[in-house]
Amino acid sequence: MATKTKDQLLPKWFNGMLYTEGAMVMNPFSHESIELTAAELSMYDYIMGCVMLNKYDATFNKATNWFRRANGDAYMVLLD
Repeated sequence: MATKTKDQLLPKWFNGMLYTEGAMVMNPFSHESIELTAAELSMYDYIMGCVMLNKYDATFNKATNWFRRANGDAYMVLLD
């Protein structure tokens, strides 16, 4: 079972904060911005939390793979 948010599904293993609205997010290095849906923003914040905690495990890899598949453009702007 997955959680549906703005036509995107968050996987059942996702245990981060689930947002109800998306937002504009800026890459702190390139200063390029991109709009994320609520699901994408939820996953992005989860990924960034893992980075801050230096938690590069299997769940981190699942999260980055999900984000890349959900919005490849945002992945390239924010995480690549």
